[in-house]
Amino acid sequence: MGESSKKIERDEAIANVSRVKIENENIKGSLSLQGAVIDDITFKNYKETLNSENNVTFLNPKNSSEEYFIETGWASGGNEKIKLPLSDTIWKVKGNSTLTPNNPVTIEWDNGDGLIFTKKIELDEKFLFKITQGIKNNSNKSFQFYPYAQITRGGKPEGMQIYILHEGFLGVFGEELVEKDYDDIEKEKFTINSSKGWLGITDKYWLTAIVPEKGKEFKAEFVAKKEKYRANYIIKEAKILNPGNSITNETKTFVAAKEVAVIDGYAEQLGIEKFDLAIDWGWFYFFTKPLFFIIDYFFKLTGNFGLAIVIITALVRLIFFPLANYSFKSMAKMKILQPEMLRLKELHKGDKVKLQQEMMALYKREKINPAAGCLPMLIQIPVFFALYKVLFVSLAMRHAPFYLWVQDLSAADPTSILNLFGLIPWDPNLYLPKFLNIGLWPIIMGLSMYIQQKLNPQPADPMQAKIFMFLPIVFTFILAPFASGLVIYWVFNNLFSMAQQILIKKKMEKEKK
Repeated sequence: MGESSKKIERDEAIANVSRVKIENENIKGSLSLQGAVIDDITFKNYKETLNSENNVTFLNPKNSSEEYFIETGWASGGNEKIKLPLSDTIWKVKGNSTLTPNNPVTIEWDNGDGLIFTKKIELDEKFLFKITQGIKNNSNKSFQFYPYAQITRGGKPEGMQIYILHEGFLGVFGEELVEKDYDDIEKEKFTINSSKGWLGITDKYWLTAIVPEKGKEFKAEFVAKKEKYRANYIIKEAKILNPGNSITNETKTFVAAKEVAVIDGYAEQLGIEKFDLAIDWGWFYFFTKPLFFIIDYFFKLTGNFGLAIVIITALVRLIFFPLANYSFKSMAKMKILQPEMLRLKELHKGDKVKLQQEMMALYKREKINPAAGCLPMLIQIPVFFALYKVLFVSLAMRHAPFYLWVQDLSAADPTSILNLFGLIPWDPNLYLPKFLNIGLWPIIMGLSMYIQQKLNPQPADPMQAKIFMFLPIVFTFILAPFASGLVIYWVFNNLFSMAQQILIKKKMEKEKK
């Protein structure tokens, strides 16, 4: 394809050429008859931002700003010079001129030398295009052709890349998942041969992918050149086209919002190897993905993802109740024994070895495990990180509301203490980093953590006691920029922990009497 440095407006680029309209329940756009490329796609069910009226625009025409399009075609083999359809070729529509589910569109181009090229494009109700391209040979010569497909993207997507999520090139070749950042391909192009798999370019929530015809060996490439990024494949085995005959090739193309049920459905129904890994569940997908399904189940019951997170928090506490019980009992005993521990410390303040021996004897006599206080924190760490991943990568969480001021669980609490939670008409988020703009939920989290600490026995070491005293403040700042759904999880985890501690404390006080 030819390169051009001149960029034009998207609407102008769309209006400049004849097009086939595209629409189903999920996407809307058009296919350019110049080059026969899919280059104009908008997601009907997703807004650009929480309060925006504009839907997410995904694919854009060539030479427009943020160009992003998908094309299919044929490369020729042998010494014969052949007129092939190129990026400026104008195709003609045969019959139906609007592409919808159950209404495919066929386009055609005659090269004037006896070869007629066709493309039949089909669309399902979701995000799948099936492109069957063919060539009919009306000449008296034989030819060799190699079918290919290519995704082209001009420039990187906006937003800083983050290590917990892969954005860029990806594909499955055989059994191997390959993920390459844009920077990786700028340094060195990636090439691989395979007989099964798929490839594409992924964003946090959106995906383009091309799937070669089953059973055909292909060569795949990820290439970067002059701020253009391309993912392509070409079938390695030539298709021989004899006089009077025709050849065809099928490519599955996805322009998808990464909805879990839809992506999983395509992987299973179409038999596409590991297509479900297009959603980046991370190394611990065996835990992260089931957690999403559990949250989704409770969402369907309650109609609110925030409530689903609260229920998950309660379930985690319930599952680990015996372990937490043991921990809280040890901590409650330690709190009761604090006067004795202080007495021993004062008695043996000049002999650290003797003090340690007496303290260990006290722990053994009272059946206390001093390390047990760490258990509640250790229990919630894997759940915390799995929930963080789910909130971060799951499209279902994007713009999912809780109650009152939290209208997006995947985003940070929108309020700020710096403008008295909205009472002052000034948005600090425009001028200051988010960790300084502490919202109401992070403050509630810090308070709950502080109260919970007061229920625990205070460390005997003054320095350790000071560190513990500042922890709620530190965590308030740390969690301020995190997804509000994660902060809500932490708050309710603290509340359930406090309730459990208070119950255990009262029970032990009764037993003592």
